[in-house]
Amino acid sequence: MFGAFASSTPQSAPPRPNGLGVAAKPAEGPAVANVPLERAIERLEEVVDQETTALRSRAAIDLKDFNNRKSQGLLELNRALRGFDGLANNQAARARLERLRAKLDVNRAVLKTHLEAVREVATILADAIRDAESDGTYSPSMRDGGSRL
Repeated sequence: MFGAFASSTPQSAPPRPNGLGVAAKPAEGPAVANVPLERAIERLEEVVDQETTALRSRAAIDLKDFNNRKSQGLLELNRALRGFDGLANNQAARARLERLRAKLDVNRAVLKTHLEAVREVATILADAIRDAESDGTYSPSMRDGGSRL
C-alpha cells in the first residue's frame, strides 16, 4: 500500500501530551499491531458482503471489478499478516479471520450457483443458435421419431 516507503518493522507514534505537560507513552500491545490487520479484514469483508448481496439480488454486476477488489484485499491482508507476529496467541484476530473465512465460503457457494446458471443459459443459447443455423440435412428427422432408414 505504501510502496517503497513501507517498513517491515512497526514504527511507534511520538509521545503525546497527557494534559499535565508530561508526554504520555504511546499505546503498546496487541491492539497497535492489530490495527492494519483489522482494517484489511474489514475492507475484505465489506467487498465480499457487497458481492454476495449483489449476486443474491440477481442484479447485473461487474464481476471483474469485484474480483479486482478482492485480489487487492487479499494482497493487503497478506501484507498485514506479515507484520503481525502474535496471530497464534491473538484470539480476537483469529476469530475475525474465521468470520472472514465463513463469509468467503458463503460467497463461493453463491458464485458457484451463479456460474452454473450462466453455463446453463449459455448452453441453451448455443443449442438454439445451432438449431437455427442448421437446415436439417445431417440431423435425424423429427417427423418419424428420429429413425431414418
